[in-house]
Amino acid sequence: MHGRVCINASCNQGYAQATMPPEGKAERSVFDMTRHNAPSAKAKGCCLPARASGDGVDIPAAPMIATTAPATPETTDIPGGIALVGTNAPHLPADGEGPLQRKKVKPFRMDVTTVTNARFAAFVEATGYKTEAERIGDSFVFINFLPDDAPPSQAVAEVPWWRVIKGAYWRCPNGPGSEAACDPDHPVVHITWNDAKAFAAWAGGRLPTEVEWEHAARGGLGDVPYPWGEGDPDDVAHFPCNIWQGQFPHSDLGLDGHVGTAPARSFSPNGYGLYNMVGNVWEWTSLPFKVKSLKRSVQAVHAGKSGYKLSKGGSFLCHASYCYRYRIAARSGTSADSSTSHHGFRLVYPV
Repeated sequence: MHGRVCINASCNQGYAQATMPPEGKAERSVFDMTRHNAPSAKAKGCCLPARASGDGVDIPAAPMIATTAPATPETTDIPGGIALVGTNAPHLPADGEGPLQRKKVKPFRMDVTTVTNARFAAFVEATGYKTEAERIGDSFVFINFLPDDAPPSQAVAEVPWWRVIKGAYWRCPNGPGSEAACDPDHPVVHITWNDAKAFAAWAGGRLPTEVEWEHAARGGLGDVPYPWGEGDPDDVAHFPCNIWQGQFPHSDLGLDGHVGTAPARSFSPNGYGLYNMVGNVWEWTSLPFKVKSLKRSVQAVHAGKSGYKLSKGGSFLCHASYCYRYRIAARSGTSADSSTSHHGFRLVYPV
């Protein structure tokens, strides 16, 4: 693991967000766990930390009484045909990235961007919906988002840069008093799979399948690793998406122009007109997270993930040295009731 703190072989990844921390803050907070911290949380996961209960949290759905119709979102047409999914050159084979497969897909429409805070606010205003983070009472926040005078908080045991913050939810993404961080044109975060499904029901759409998501992300370019084609992002001159630059988790240099989330409509769109299909925030799909492998080592990596849901695209916390999951074929999973400060979603619609 080259000195990284990880749970298992799947934890070749990491995340961080929010404003640029003071010099040394991340190093002190992440690696000195004996001072000013509550006990470690049982929830585990480095890219996408999951609640300890997984899908077992049984919270009644919030009432949804729509008073206004949803605004028509900006979408783009995705052609049907033979779609590519996966890769023959997997970087994290234990995640089930390979092999490359060809599958039929029907045409559909897709949101040009992830759902924004402004759009989610319209949903909440129209329905009175309360997210699971609100009803449970906490959510996962990357430590560099927290103010220096933040009260003690639970750390995820093996990855202490993730904290369980009471009162964190989409409107207060860094915890109580952080409403200013909820930018209207940025992706909504702290959204569970269940929340995304509720929004989809109101908006008249649904979450994409993995095949649909990858087909759309490739933008008509075929077997390529990124929505723009070839060309790995770096820490020097090539910044085609919002990911981490620098040494994770000590400091994000923000060389791509963003520390934390970027506006949902930023960077260049792919060939189908879709923005930020990789980087920025993870995106939920409609499918369970499954890895088809008989290898004991792979089974061990994903033990305890029954009921987890599949996410795609990586986030602004990804870096090739730690979380190389901002590739089209990359995949990760977490429980349906988990929410974090770097996870959102977008919808697809019938044509």
